[in-house]
Amino acid sequence: MSPILLTALVAVANVLGAAMIMPQVLRIHRRRSVDGLSAAWVGVGIGLNLWWILYGTATGLWGLLPVSVGASVLYLTMVTQLVAISGRSELRGVARGFSLAATLPLAALVAGGWPAAGLAVGLAYAIQFAPATIAALRSPTIDAIAPLTWIMACIEAIIWLTYGLATADLALQVGGTGGAIMAGVILGRLALGDRSRDQMMAANA
Repeated sequence: MSPILLTALVAVANVLGAAMIMPQVLRIHRRRSVDGLSAAWVGVGIGLNLWWILYGTATGLWGLLPVSVGASVLYLTMVTQLVAISGRSELRGVARGFSLAATLPLAALVAGGWPAAGLAVGLAYAIQFAPATIAALRSPTIDAIAPLTWIMACIEAIIWLTYGLATADLALQVGGTGGAIMAGVILGRLALGDRSRDQMMAANA
């Protein structure tokens, strides 16, 4: 794969990484609902993007900063939405997700410096969507989940997987594969529709 194409793929993936949150923020605002959303996923998103900011600053990879800052702002916006709709109890889930995302790269940084921390953040991308996936599967109502967010997330993950294969980067291969699978599961759950609504329709048939 040509260097120009690889550069273009990275640019697209970075744009999607921040832009994918916007449809979710807008849907919560329109629906005034958080049904099916995971507060822990929001916390993980904040934690990992803050680590990308630190990693980019420490290593001089300034291209990471715009998308990471933009995504962090949008995730923080979702925190305010969660609290406004469901109360401060949502902060516990956000804190759990943030703690998980913050702890693993910190341990890697202490053990092996910034290269190890960067690898840990990259590998964490494989499980970044896990809380969102679990919440979507468990929740009977999924009104608040924005399909476009997860379409974009799936495309982004596939791009990172492709880039990882082209550059023989194991972290990106693992992260891209995990991200694509989890985003795909959420899209499959969305395709099934609202379980509670379906059950009501079946009962009235």
